Amino acid sequence: MSNKKPSNLWKPGQTGNPKGRPPGRSQITLLRESIAGDVPEILAGLVTAAKAGDVQAARLVLERVLPPVKPIEQAIELDLTGDTLTDQGRAVLGAVSAGALAPGQGSQLIAAIGALARVAEIDELTARITALEGKHHVKP
Repeated sequence: MSNKKPSNLWKPGQTGNPKGRPPGRSQITLLRESIAGDVPEILAGLVTAAKAGDVQAARLVLERVLPPVKPIEQAIELDLTGDTLTDQGRAVLGAVSAGALAPGQGSQLIAAIGALARVAEIDELTARITALEGKHHVKP
């Protein structure tokens, strides 16, 4: 087998479409324009079908006209003044078990504390490596 690359690959900085998108309207745009005038009648028909008991029509109308409401989480104050990240994690778990914090919020906070622990670990390792390099006169 040869390790030679095919000659038809684009070179860095070269595009496969130097002129850009061709002018004109796409098929999707043309389709949308063709049914735009009928949209009010289509919607009225869907509403009529939904009122007559058509479950799929009702679902379609409700999904498109009234999308599902996204949950909004209340902000709360939480005392995370523990000396260690473990203490802070325990405070989050305590707030969840006491009902002061939603389980989803608690999970997100625990994940954030875990990410912070990894960042702190990297900072500590960087400081230790720098100290060792300084001790042994090694340039980074």
